[in-house]
Amino acid sequence: MFAANKGGARHPFRVLSKVIARVTGIRYPVPMLEINEDVAIDDAEFDFEFARSSGPGGQNVNKVETKVTLRFNVAASSGLSNEQKERIRDRLSTRITKDGVLRVTSQRHRTREANRHAAIARFIELVDDAIAERAERKPTRVSQAAKRRRLDDKRRRSETKALRKLPNAGY
Repeated sequence: MFAANKGGARHPFRVLSKVIARVTGIRYPVPMLEINEDVAIDDAEFDFEFARSSGPGGQNVNKVETKVTLRFNVAASSGLSNEQKERIRDRLSTRITKDGVLRVTSQRHRTREANRHAAIARFIELVDDAIAERAERKPTRVSQAAKRRRLDDKRRRSETKALRKLPNAGY
């Protein structure tokens, strides 16, 4: 389910210590959200907004705010290098506002907490994919045999079409 979970047994739900501390009063030892082996973001850099969801919820759908929007200011992040910030801005430009805030929304689940976890998991997936270095394409040449085949095919096709023409009667 989590693309960021490829390399190990990390679980994104256990790392939002400050948010959990505000709700439960319990402080976990890991105050960072681990994106991959090299990148971790302080969970204080996240801002959560809640709204009424259009998804499942039965009678609660019109009275409980279960939709979660995770907001993350890319430019102000201390956990990312300038190169990583630039990659995120380029590759996730459709999700970033003019102010440089990345928004990830979840309203799939019936509870606020499940939607919060889903938004965090999606954030990890998006950022991990965006900061990954892409291999450059190595340009290749077309072989002489392929060029010859292409030109022979063009010549044959031209001859076929030429045979379809009416002979010029000299009008």
